[in-house]
Amino acid sequence: MADAISKNAPMNRWFALGWIAIAELFALSMWFSASAILPQLEKEWGMSAVEGSWITLAVQIGFIVGAIISAFLGLADRFNVKKLFALACIIGALVNGLFILSPCITYGVLFRFLTGITMAGVYPTAVKLLSLWFPNKRGLGTGILVAALTLGSSLPHLLVLFTSNVNWKIIMIISSVLALLAAGIMQWVLPEAPAQPKRAGAISRDTLKKVIRNRRVMLVNCGYFGHMWELYAMWTWLPYFLTASFRSTLQGTSLQEMSTLLSFLTIGIAGAIGCIVGGIFAEKIGKVRLSMLAMAISAACCLIIGFTFEYFWLTVIVSLIWGMSVIADSGQFSAAVTEFAESEYVGTALTFQMAIGFLLTTISIYIIPVFVTVIGWQWVFLILAIGPFVGIVAMNFLRREEQFG
Repeated sequence: MADAISKNAPMNRWFALGWIAIAELFALSMWFSASAILPQLEKEWGMSAVEGSWITLAVQIGFIVGAIISAFLGLADRFNVKKLFALACIIGALVNGLFILSPCITYGVLFRFLTGITMAGVYPTAVKLLSLWFPNKRGLGTGILVAALTLGSSLPHLLVLFTSNVNWKIIMIISSVLALLAAGIMQWVLPEAPAQPKRAGAISRDTLKKVIRNRRVMLVNCGYFGHMWELYAMWTWLPYFLTASFRSTLQGTSLQEMSTLLSFLTIGIAGAIGCIVGGIFAEKIGKVRLSMLAMAISAACCLIIGFTFEYFWLTVIVSLIWGMSVIADSGQFSAAVTEFAESEYVGTALTFQMAIGFLLTTISIYIIPVFVTVIGWQWVFLILAIGPFVGIVAMNFLRREEQFG
């Protein structure tokens, strides 16, 4: 079956994209599986909000460690990416499932760290795999892939909403089962890409040097770093902002359910729409202009959402716009790297980009609850506007280089 499909690659690349996106959606449900159940964990383990942030930070740090190791060893360029993705999902499902045995935050952080390491074999490899199926015009394809990532990351919020009375351990088990399904899709359903790249040779620091010396790749990376400063901190702490904002109009169970529902709609549904719309516009106006536009809108949301505090419908509207714009450009940074980097080190370039980007997320995620104690939930997201402003400057330099270079 796989061989037959591979022979007609142009016709079936959208078929392949569909399976890659589904596998990505299922696998990425592990990323925020524990973050979505933080309120239950805080009660059971007696954690503060700052301590609870380490449940999310551990995944980010694990991803960074895994990505750095992968980039240095060139794993995504030396091995079959389908098999690498499947193996990462299987190991990730195991350590994610072991989280339910954690008696306290110390063990919980350890298992989340190990889960993050396995994620380094999922996200960058999926983008590399997509680049093999889409030799050109990758904007929309990458947008759809990141839409799947967005939905997968928000999926635990939906599970919590419909299983609010279910023990948190069930959520963790469900996300592990989904990751195993993702591994099965990669191993037995998705065909091999029609064109395989030249495999990288032995381990060499020269590969990373090529990435760093590629000016256009590094300008794209700087834009991505600004984008990442904002993205994951927004995803992590928006539910808490919404709970604080809605407290004046809602109480008890209704308050938590509304905050969880809007978190899923903002991060998942609005985010997925933003990714696909961003992909479509990137094909029309270019990846650079699209990323600058998206970051300008998301920066504006960082600045104005505090003024909507305790105004229910204004908060809902700004949150949904923010959810669409904050992720609309994400796939385009990855797509741009696949176009500017040489084919033999695309996987390493993507992994390097994500390693540094996620390193920045650990800082922004951690400082948000720290600054909440100083300026409150109403104004704390002003800090995140720094990222998109820096990103816009970097992408503007890239735009000028494309015009005059």
